[in-house]
Amino acid sequence: MPSLSIHAGGLDLKNPVLLAAGILGTTGASLRRAALAGAGGVVTKSVGSVPREGHPGPTIVHVKCGLLNAMGLPNPSYRDFQQEIKTARSAGVPVIASIFGSSATEFAQIARVLKADAFELNLSCPHAEKYGSELGRYPDLVESVTGAVKAAADVPVWVKLTPNTADILELGLAAQRGGADAVVAINTLKAMAIDIETGYPMLGNRYGGLSGQAIKPVAVRCVYELAGRLEIPVIGVGGISSWEDAVEMIMAGAQAVQVGTALLGGYGIFEEITCGISRYLERKSMTLEDLCGLAGRRSQ
Repeated sequence: MPSLSIHAGGLDLKNPVLLAAGILGTTGASLRRAALAGAGGVVTKSVGSVPREGHPGPTIVHVKCGLLNAMGLPNPSYRDFQQEIKTARSAGVPVIASIFGSSATEFAQIARVLKADAFELNLSCPHAEKYGSELGRYPDLVESVTGAVKAAADVPVWVKLTPNTADILELGLAAQRGGADAVVAINTLKAMAIDIETGYPMLGNRYGGLSGQAIKPVAVRCVYELAGRLEIPVIGVGGISSWEDAVEMIMAGAQAVQVGTALLGGYGIFEEITCGISRYLERKSMTLEDLCGLAGRRSQ
């Protein structure tokens, strides 16, 4: 079978299918279980400098086209999360710590102390005041935050970009100027749902982020656009629930992919996707390198 091992974003991965931030990354045990189930790497939930309870419930709503969430970045703070990362690292795959802050200084403070194999900068959460996309929609702030973390950390730095912008490419270029080792595209789309019997918004925060299969075409477009212009790797995420989805995202230019909402169906999704990619590559007599960015090369 073709090899699925890859070097992407400064990390050596046994395969290009990773656990995305926010779904099962709340404990070291769940991260470790994802790794043992076949993930090539795992991304933690986002952690910040102080504990946060998050938004009032309901925080998750199922809709026909996916999942709405408005968790509000609940976390115990990075100082109390180090043991969870240590537990996850015992599974033998890279552990990428998703971190957030309200300023470049706050991001750098976390990166200076927290120990992980890489950092993923959450500059894209659509439903947390003063955090996430409230910083990440401005190219100058993306560049300054990225540069501050690069100066503070001695591990690879990935920047997760928001799709809630008029031009995601300018955000990717800003991350690249700041020294990012990779960009991750995309986070959830800002969205909401209303209960027509009561007239009330269904989420406690009113607005949330839409994930799941409905956003995959948006993610594919963003990855394609970024991969065509950036000199650093793109990690694709958004709506991947099958090996076919992963192949499409890699063809768009993603060197690796992340799986999130599809984990609601169980940890077996990692093996399903990696086995499917292997069989596809064997059938096509291709390598991952051949597959990556194929759509861009064919459109030239």
